[in-house]
Amino acid sequence: MNHNTGILADLCVSERKGVPKKTVDSARFIENFGIETDAHAGAGAHRQVSLLASESIGKMRKSGLTLRHGAFAENITTSGLDLLALKPGERIIIGKDILLEITQIGKDCHKKCAIYYTAGYCIMPTEGVFARVLKGGMAKKGDEIIWKRSTR
Repeated sequence: MNHNTGILADLCVSERKGVPKKTVDSARFIENFGIETDAHAGAGAHRQVSLLASESIGKMRKSGLTLRHGAFAENITTSGLDLLALKPGERIIIGKDILLEITQIGKDCHKKCAIYYTAGYCIMPTEGVFARVLKGGMAKKGDEIIWKRSTR
């Protein structure tokens, strides 16, 4: 299996922060902003877009939880791409147009979510990946994701 490419398994957005995101069939990515209509988007922000591997969600499902994509407030659910091997500064291409730059791996949760209280842990602090939009465009479920490995 080639972990340098993957598939955009799901796109998720929410109108406000702190709630699970809803899946959508397609979304517009806006340069230096994020995803149109998503509460986490913002000009200049370094966490404009969040990504989580469907394989990570699968680990949580094995602990007995019933989870849908977007439950961790991720914008993009990937399949097949080794997200945890990415480093800040590296880039991924989604479809033909969208270019994202990885800005952060993991995050500090300011408050514990419902998933944490149910399962005793949450994967976003260690397996969530964050990026900013360098080049925008339209994305849809099933688009290819390509990891542009750093040559540094």
